[in-house]
This record gives sequence, C-alpha cells and structure tokens, in this order.
Amino acid sequence: QLQLVESGGGLVPPGGSLRLSCKASGFFLNNYNIGWFRQAPGKEREGVSCISGSSGDTRYVDSVKGRFTISRDNAENTVYLQMNSLKPEDTAVYYCAAAHRLMFNPCGLFSQYTNWGQGTQVTVSS
Repeated sequence: QLQLVESGGGLVPPGGSLRLSCKASGFFLNNYNIGWFRQAPGKEREGVSCISGSSGDTRYVDSVKGRFTISRDNAENTVYLQMNSLKPEDTAVYYCAAAHRLMFNPCGLFSQYTNWGQGTQVTVSS
C-alpha cells in the first residue's frame, strides 16, 4: 500500500531552519513526482516545491526560492525539504504528496497528486 509519512516539523524562531522528511513506502520514489504543500489557518493550500520522479527536476514557489531546497534520497526512499531563513509567514501544516510520473511530467505545483501524507506542523515565531 502506498504511504507517505512526514516528520521534522516544529517551533523555530524567525531566521531558523528545519528539515522536513517525507518517507515513502509501497512504491519507489524515482517513479513518482513528489510535491510539498502547505496550508495555513484560513488560507488555501499552496504548492511549495516539487521534484520530478524521472529527471529529478525541481520547482519552487517564488516566496521560498533561495530559502528552501527539495532533495531526494532513493536509497532511503525519502524526500526532504530543507527550509532556511524561515519567516513567520512560513507557518503552516506541511504535506507531501505523490503522483505517478506518467500522470504528468515534469512535476507541478498545481497538478493533481493522488496520495497524501498526514502533515507536519511548522511554526515560526519568536
């Protein structure tokens, strides 16, 4: 059964860093596009970053470019989101999601992902 489990969230002060992990089971990451999304209270879900399954190409929403980095470890079957220079507006529940690379290629921040994790809370506050 295809499953995604996020971890690594927490409370950090502005300017701090966190690394989120998305552990996949039941499938191999290199066959799937993986996206990171976030949803803050009262706001719509927003695509943050994604990595394409076949090519490893990456995309970022403008607000996190230069601060966040997505990466993939095929041996660990895990996708990471390194978040640096965090701002209060980054506060949200962060979700990872997967979709087979044959559904769309390359990955997209507005594409329809089929499998979702349970989310991990990130709070940026002093």
